[in-house]
Amino acid sequence: MENTSKSGQSVWESSPKTTFALGLIAGIAVMSTIALVFILNFLMSGKSLGAVTQGTNPPAPTAPTVADPTAPPTADPVYADPRPVDESRDHIWGNADAAVTIVEYSDFECPFCGRHYATMKQIKETYPNDVRIVFRHFPLSFHEEAQKAAEASECAADQGKFWEMYDKIFESNLAGDMSVTKWKSIAAELGMDSTKFDKCLDSGEKASRVAEDLNEGSGAGVEGTPATFVNGQIISGALPFDSFKQIIDSELGN
Repeated sequence: MENTSKSGQSVWESSPKTTFALGLIAGIAVMSTIALVFILNFLMSGKSLGAVTQGTNPPAPTAPTVADPTAPPTADPVYADPRPVDESRDHIWGNADAAVTIVEYSDFECPFCGRHYATMKQIKETYPNDVRIVFRHFPLSFHEEAQKAAEASECAADQGKFWEMYDKIFESNLAGDMSVTKWKSIAAELGMDSTKFDKCLDSGEKASRVAEDLNEGSGAGVEGTPATFVNGQIISGALPFDSFKQIIDSELGN
């Protein structure tokens, strides 16, 4: 029922000023209700203020991707090895004047590097004169035995036995038998001076030498192992021999 004044007029008809004031109050109430609804929706949505004002939501985090080591070969010429091959420092297999130089950054404990080891052996057998291979260290932090294995190979290099130790370490990788004790045993088997080798390995004197390779590899774009540069073109992953053969033959003009 509508309320009336003593004069019989409706409250709404009593005065233009009254009507205006009541209308203004009603409008404010409606706008306040709309604003309150908007604020509640905003708070419940979980958006940031910046996202609302820009009209976009913050991007959702994406899961990291893992490279498929069996994927087709990829070679990117924009990457270049950060340091030329140094005959007095690097571990080199093959002829110095070979047409193709392969620089391999590897982790002795990495399972994919164990697979890659077999591929490198096949490359050596297939291209004994046309390819030279340079090995550099890239031990990954989550491989507990990788660092000491790398140091062991450097200690062996001091006694002219790098490639012999290299083979033995990767054989141990494939056999799942890696430890400092193992490297000392292998050094003795290879006819090294055990006292000198053990002191070298236990002291950690080769840690900085390994770190140099690791840092250089990172600067060249290496993000995982194995990573291989074929005449300066980076190839990531333990690709099969046939994939490397295609790239090497292309570099040789075959």
